[in-house]
Amino acid sequence: MVEVLQSIAALIVTLSILVTIHEFGHFLVARLCGVKVLRFSVGFGRPLLTFRFAQAQRPSPEDAEIQTRTNEPDAGTEFVVAAIPLGGYVRMLDEREGFVADDEKHLAFNRKTVGQRIAIVSAGPIANFLLAFVAYWFLYTAGVEGIAPILGDIQRDSLAGKAGLREGQEIVAVDGHDTVTWSDVNLRLFDRIGETGEIRLRVKAPSTGYLSESRLTVSDWMTSVDEPNPAGDLGLVLWRPHVPTAIGEVLAGGRAQAAGLRSGDRVTHVDGDPMADWQEWRQRIMASPETTLTVTVERAERSLDLALTPELTARGGETFGYIGAAPVLIETPAHMRREITYPIYSAWIPAASKTWELSAFTLLSIKKMIVGAISPKNLSGPITIAQIANSTAKSGLGSFVRFIALLSISLGVINLLPIPVLDGGHLLYYGIELIARRPVPERVQLWGLQFGMFVIVSIMLLAFYNDLSRL
Repeated sequence: MVEVLQSIAALIVTLSILVTIHEFGHFLVARLCGVKVLRFSVGFGRPLLTFRFAQAQRPSPEDAEIQTRTNEPDAGTEFVVAAIPLGGYVRMLDEREGFVADDEKHLAFNRKTVGQRIAIVSAGPIANFLLAFVAYWFLYTAGVEGIAPILGDIQRDSLAGKAGLREGQEIVAVDGHDTVTWSDVNLRLFDRIGETGEIRLRVKAPSTGYLSESRLTVSDWMTSVDEPNPAGDLGLVLWRPHVPTAIGEVLAGGRAQAAGLRSGDRVTHVDGDPMADWQEWRQRIMASPETTLTVTVERAERSLDLALTPELTARGGETFGYIGAAPVLIETPAHMRREITYPIYSAWIPAASKTWELSAFTLLSIKKMIVGAISPKNLSGPITIAQIANSTAKSGLGSFVRFIALLSISLGVINLLPIPVLDGGHLLYYGIELIARRPVPERVQLWGLQFGMFVIVSIMLLAFYNDLSRL
């Protein structure tokens, strides 16, 4: 229950940050363009907290003349925190949405030029990109940590093994892009999902530093896989230090706890077979769903035999055993750690590059999902976001900031899609208006609104269904 509450709190904090920044972009540019903003709401539904500020901005010469002539009162903007924290909105003065007095028509959104309306609508997604950019600037200044992409035990019959890759080699580039950390490798491999061709890996030998290139041929790569693991599918294994079979944590209510396993126990044998390390023990558990195993453990210099039955678990179309136990944490060796740090005056360069790179990756992923190159089951909803937000928050400020930046980029890209209801749909209408020199007919906009609502609701339902399936 505590975990659920923490996840909900993390979701609320995460969405509140993203929505506030997005809507503030709309708000700020609207005020700069002389539009009266009636309400700035974070969340939907019943207001929980309401306060009001007068709108203070430098009006254009035309607006100043009208305000002076009409002696216009300014009630200010109503700022609201609402009950349902799954979005937000900025409501502006608009003749299409209600009566507007003659002396306030110059402040209405619909009276502004097409260029001003484009600027106001696009300001929300741009604010999300700027948030990601600033977040990465902060991270690269403080230092970004990662794991070196050094290969572990490569199976000879895997694609990686057949391409000549061996344990100890370090992947320094994928398809010509430098890879400093294992995360860099994964990002470049995810970029190739659904494609046909050669994946080029440039590797460095462990002792001599000799550079060579390996080519791995794929065809419609992992198109129908629900939860793709591109590195694992190629047979690429990250080198890891020896992890002993000591139990570090036991999940409450799991099969490990039910069998009597405790933190500090060291597993020595399973059905009489000796266990060399955690990986061997883990593989034995995964291969034995709903099969009772005799597990021998050492506890306080005594040897105990426990009856353990791994729970049958399904994920990604596969079934395996699961007991709810984690190993003792082993410190990452110094040669496997990477820390990337830049001076504050130049950290904006990799920050801008990272923001652009992830924006392009997000857009490409959406395209692949639309054409069927990526399974739609990879779409995530609020439950998954809450879980990841909670776990990253626990991992530290750096991990949470990285998650916020990635989610902010996703929100910015999605909002720019040319779907009515989204900012991108409005930009599409304004683009047509610029070319045709007249607004899109209201009847067409109404059809577009209905279509857009259908698309968005369908996507939300699919994402929510995927979340429940993962649970």
